[in-house]
Amino acid sequence: MNMIKLGFIISIAAVVTLNFELCFSACAHAEYELYGECCPMCASGYRVRRHCTSDISTTCVPCPASTYTDEPSGLTACFLCRVCDAGEGLQVKRNCTRTADTVCEPLEEFYCIEQNKDSCIFAVKHSECHPGQYIRQAGTAFTDTDCGNCAEGTYSNGSFITCQPHSICETEGLPEIKPGTMSSDAECGNSTSANAVEKNSYSFF
Repeated sequence: MNMIKLGFIISIAAVVTLNFELCFSACAHAEYELYGECCPMCASGYRVRRHCTSDISTTCVPCPASTYTDEPSGLTACFLCRVCDAGEGLQVKRNCTRTADTVCEPLEEFYCIEQNKDSCIFAVKHSECHPGQYIRQAGTAFTDTDCGNCAEGTYSNGSFITCQPHSICETEGLPEIKPGTMSSDAECGNSTSANAVEKNSYSFF
């Protein structure tokens, strides 16, 4: 039993010692380790051309066109700038620089459904409201269009922001030739038609 306890204590001591050594052997915040050497990182917008040695410091060069690095690193190649593809519903909001990737945003009438940091990476077209529905809330760059159904006695072709009441032909002294539906207004005849209807009604007497 004592031997087991002793072994456990030795194991714990070994782990603590190893962690203690790693803490003190790790490179500084602005350095990267390579083959046991701590090399200075290249600044944002730069890449490593030649790693440091015991005699010389890291050699850095600017990122070439259409590439970037957005934080200090020991990378030997810069990242490719994102392309805002219209086929994915995207357009450029902010162009790529040597220190920041391209920022994409949805095209007009599209909204973002997938995002990475402050850039949209995929967008889809806003839904269209159907006849008999109205636009309760217009779509934005991050939300789809919200549609509502028209109530009885009103109509919308799908593009209205509120449903409109059906015309009441009688109040205009006109005959109704087609009743209104949820997607279309009532159709009224003209005054000539009204007079013709009135004459026909008199012919019975």
